[in-house]
Amino acid sequence: MHRSGFVNIVGNPNVGKSTLMNALVGERLSIITSKAQTTRHRIMGIVNGEDFQIVYSDTPGVLKPNYKLQEDMLEFSRSALVDADILLYVTDVQDSADRNADFLEKVKLNKAHILLVINKIDLTTQETLESLVDFWHKQIPAAEIFPISALENFGTDMLLKRIIELLPPSPPFFDKDQLTDKPEKFFVTEIIREKILRHYDKEIPYSVEVEVVSFKDESERQDNEQPEEASRDKHKSGLIRIEAVIYVERESQKGIIIGKQGKALKRIGTEAREDMEAFFQKRIFLQLFVKVDKDWRQKSSRLKHYGYEMN
Repeated sequence: MHRSGFVNIVGNPNVGKSTLMNALVGERLSIITSKAQTTRHRIMGIVNGEDFQIVYSDTPGVLKPNYKLQEDMLEFSRSALVDADILLYVTDVQDSADRNADFLEKVKLNKAHILLVINKIDLTTQETLESLVDFWHKQIPAAEIFPISALENFGTDMLLKRIIELLPPSPPFFDKDQLTDKPEKFFVTEIIREKILRHYDKEIPYSVEVEVVSFKDESERQDNEQPEEASRDKHKSGLIRIEAVIYVERESQKGIIIGKQGKALKRIGTEAREDMEAFFQKRIFLQLFVKVDKDWRQKSSRLKHYGYEMN
């Protein structure tokens, strides 16, 4: 009997949802940084076994929105409550149940199997962990509780075992060799955005959107045509030429992204290219441009263009 199901990962910002997603899928699909609001989209990762298929969804951290983009991000999280066979509610040893009490109430009423994951247990004591388990048992009596450390890959095997046991009988929803529902261009934008999140502070990373304007996969090319910027790794076959635009909301932000003599932008490009080569296993020629898209986070038309509007 084949089993398949949708396993949706929800919770507050910075509790380790994306780290858990990557650990369960075995691939680096979601970007991870120490900053809140790293994940903006609902990102699917598919795990296949001989007699099962797990369709994971990573979602943005639940927050009270301050602008239109955050409203759309919250809708991605809410949508994960609707179509889940199994709901992974992720908290951690420093999280609070009252951070987003309204959303937590919706989780409590959910008809899906609820697995409550207490993450980052490597950062606390056994006594504190036991208190947290008791607390969450009272908060969501129907939930099964799994203390784990996604970063250390501790406890994730038991969580995966239980997920497989709870999958409903069903044929696979996707081809058995499919890893995600996202196109290749999506992961290009996420890799670039991750580097910006890591290297810029304050409002800059949250004012940025990335768009791929050209993605050309060249299977064969002459050695003397190889651009200087491309990797020299001969083990990677083929080359992908990518042009991407980094959009900011104000002209002053454009200067910060580019940096003095273009050094900041060059660093972003170099680090992003290296990660893309690891992800695609091909040589990458990456060109980055910076443009202003004034107040794009507040405009429905621009959010729809960037893929945030659900309808």
